[in-house]
Amino acid sequence: MKKNILFLLLAVVMVLVTACGSNSANQGSTGDNNSDAAGQSDKLKVILLIPGTLGDKSFFDAANNGLNKVKEELGAVTKVVEMGTDKTKWEPTYNDIAAEDWDVIISGGSEITEMFNAIAEANPDKKFINYDTDIEEAPANVYSMTYATNEVSFLAGAAAAYATQSEMENANEDNVIGFVGGMDIPGINAFLVGYIQGAQYVDPDVKVAVSYAGDFVNPAKGKELSLIQYNSGVDIIFNVAGGTGLGIFDAAKEKKKYAIGVDSDQAMLLKDTDPEKADLIVTSAIKKIDSAILGAVKKLSEGTLEMGKRDRLSFEEDGVGIAENDIYTSTFPEEIQAKVEEVKQKLINNEIEVDNAMGMETAEVEAIRNAVKP
Repeated sequence: MKKNILFLLLAVVMVLVTACGSNSANQGSTGDNNSDAAGQSDKLKVILLIPGTLGDKSFFDAANNGLNKVKEELGAVTKVVEMGTDKTKWEPTYNDIAAEDWDVIISGGSEITEMFNAIAEANPDKKFINYDTDIEEAPANVYSMTYATNEVSFLAGAAAAYATQSEMENANEDNVIGFVGGMDIPGINAFLVGYIQGAQYVDPDVKVAVSYAGDFVNPAKGKELSLIQYNSGVDIIFNVAGGTGLGIFDAAKEKKKYAIGVDSDQAMLLKDTDPEKADLIVTSAIKKIDSAILGAVKKLSEGTLEMGKRDRLSFEEDGVGIAENDIYTSTFPEEIQAKVEEVKQKLINNEIEVDNAMGMETAEVEAIRNAVKP
């Protein structure tokens, strides 16, 4: 009898130990997994931390597409973590991830750069990639990228100016184009100044309505500002507002006006869910974030990535471009497409010099805005 009781007690203990071990193994999963690093030590392990959430059809989704390419083309073990909009949670998350077994830690944005660099300095055995920052300085174990947003916005401005003076279906007689930015900050104004100069390159008398939402995750505010612009005579608006910019496309659909996307080919991202809306996004000013992430991780795996530096990706490096999809080719008349291509080639050949708001005083940016105010 005693032997039977002892046997049963041992069996219960074994079950409890097994259960506890199983629960402990499962607690390592955070965020949105593409794959788990455990048990795959022979593969490159790459993690992407999003200072926000996916679903913006723009900046963050482009980075996630890059991570997917790293997984598919390099066979890496990958994972994405959405850190949310509560900024107090970002630093603890970075620290937690840095303590885990990841070979490459990726994040992006000037807003996180100082924090990201500090985490990198505290973890010199890890490699870090910042896929988009305006800050040049970086520790020896960080590789950073920035994009010629002023140049691609110049081309977007030229396209907008050609559109507003054309006989395209939704263009009006007013020579006014629009711009909605997330915030009045240098990174956004780099887009603005390029956009204005590109439009003036086509027509020195063009007017540009400018609005800032003060937020990158408020589509309702984006729609409100865009409706005001469209109602005032604007027939095409450049979205540089992240998730807030999704409201610009809502307004464009409501008013049957045009829009220009940003960071990703936003028309293609919306084509399946809302083709009517997508058809009004005549092009997008693209930062080729997905390709840049893939290229950086590939070089790192080959041992050729120059850590401790920041590269600027322009037309010349194929780091930026405008979307020339079927919507673009079917909406813009061929003669306008030819003119836009001519401007693009001049940018590639460095025949056009575009100012950059990153080096400007606030008063300079304000003067540029006021000079084209409707």
